[in-house]
Amino acid sequence: MRVHINGEVREIDRGKTLDALLSDLEIKPGTVVVEHNGNIVRGDECASEFIEPDAEIEIVRFVGGG
Repeated sequence: MRVHINGEVREIDRGKTLDALLSDLEIKPGTVVVEHNGNIVRGDECASEFIEPDAEIEIVRFVGGG
C-alpha cells in the first residue's frame, strides 16, 4: 500500500505498525519522534499503531548540538 513518509511516497506491506516500519527503516524508536496523520505517537504506542493506506508519517530525529 502507498504511504507518505517525510513527504516521500513509499510502498509498504498492509497491516504494518509504526514500530515495524521503524524497524524496516533501521531506525531505533528512542531516537525519533513519529507523527502519524497529524498526531504525535509516543514510543510505546508505536507497537499498536497500525498504518492505513495513504497515511502521512513524519519521522523526526533528535539532533544534539550547542
